[in-house]
Amino acid sequence: MTNDLISTARAGLSRPATVIAAAPGRVNLIGEHIDYCDGFVMPFAIDRYIVIAAAKNNSTQARLSSAGLPDALIDLSVPQMISEPHWSNYVRGVIDGFQKLGHEIPGFDACFASSVPGGAGLSSSAALECATATLLEGLLGISLTKKQKALLCQKAEHDFAKVPCGIMDQFASTFGEENRLVMIDCQSEEVTLVPFENPDLAVIIANTNVHHQLSDGGYAIRRRHTEEALAAIGHASWRTVTMADVENHGDALGDLVKRRARHVVTEIARTQAAAEALAAGDFLQLGRLMDASHISLRDDFEVSCTELDLMVSIAQQIGRAGGVLGARMTGGGFGGSTVTLCENAQAESIITTMRTAYREATQIEPEIFSSRPSRGAHLVLPG
Repeated sequence: MTNDLISTARAGLSRPATVIAAAPGRVNLIGEHIDYCDGFVMPFAIDRYIVIAAAKNNSTQARLSSAGLPDALIDLSVPQMISEPHWSNYVRGVIDGFQKLGHEIPGFDACFASSVPGGAGLSSSAALECATATLLEGLLGISLTKKQKALLCQKAEHDFAKVPCGIMDQFASTFGEENRLVMIDCQSEEVTLVPFENPDLAVIIANTNVHHQLSDGGYAIRRRHTEEALAAIGHASWRTVTMADVENHGDALGDLVKRRARHVVTEIARTQAAAEALAAGDFLQLGRLMDASHISLRDDFEVSCTELDLMVSIAQQIGRAGGVLGARMTGGGFGGSTVTLCENAQAESIITTMRTAYREATQIEPEIFSSRPSRGAHLVLPG
C-alpha cells in the first residue's frame, strides 16, 4: 500500500483524520465458483487497497466522498435501507450489520481512495466492505474477530448489493497476510494460511478491462444451477458428491446442469490437489491444475469470455520456456481478470508480452501487474 493512497484519502477530508482503515482486494489462485458449494478455495490478499480516512463530525450522519463517485449522506439514527448512490450501499450494509450488533455509530466524515480496479474480478466490493468494517471498529474502539467481520461483510453484500456471494472474498480481504495464501474450507469456514514464500515465483494479474453487461445476473443463475444439481443428486453437501454421482444422475440433471455439477466436483478436487502441490513444492503441477481450472470454467461453468480466454491463451503460449507455469481466469467471470503463475525472473518480460499481444488483438489497453500475498484489513491510524 502506497503512502500516496493514504495521502489522497486524508486530503479529501475537511478536518484531520483520526481513524484510517485499509483493506485489500483479492485474487484467487484456484478454486472458482465453489465457495458457495462447500468447496475449498485458495485466494490471497493483493497489494492493492481501499483506504478510508475519517473523523467524527458531531452529528448523526455519515458524509462519504470518493474521487470520481457521487458523494453520499447516510442517516445513522435510523435503520439502514438500500439507497443512492449505488456505491454507498456497500457501506450502508456494513453499518446495518454493526447496528444490529447493538452499536450506536457516531456521525463521521470519510473519504475513500482506492487502487483496487473496479469490475476486474478482484473484489473491490469486499475491500470496500472490509475497509468500512475496520473503520467502524476504529471509530467505536472495538474489535470483531476476523471471522465475525468477514461474515458481517458478506451479509452486507447479500442484503444491500443483492449479490449472493460465498465467503471467499471477504475472508481473503480480512485474513490475508504477507507471503501467505488463504486456504478456506467453505464448509467449516475454517482458514489455513499456506506459505507462499518462494522468491522465485510471481503471480501476474491481468485485468482485461472488459465487463460484459449482458452477463448481469449470470452469477446468481450459476449459483441456482448448483443448487438444482445438488438437490437432484440428493446429497446434503457437494463435499460428498463424486463424479460417479453426477454421471448416475445425468438424465435428471440435463446437459447444462450436469456440466455445472462437473465443474463443482472437479474444481473442489483440483483445489485440494493444488494445496498438496504447494506443500510438495511441485509448482509445475500447480500450474497444470490452474490450466485445467480455466478449461472447466470456460466449458462447463461457462463464465469465461473471449477476452479472458485470449489473455489466458497468450500466457500459455509463452509457456514453460518463457517462465509461465499456469494461467486461468479468476473471479466471477464474464470479464475481469486472469491470474498467471510464473518465474519471478521473467515476470516483467511476460507482462510486456501479454500487454502487447492483448492490445494488438483487442485494441483494449489492459492493466497488468504482479503481486505477492499481502496484509489483510487493518487500521493504519491509530495503529
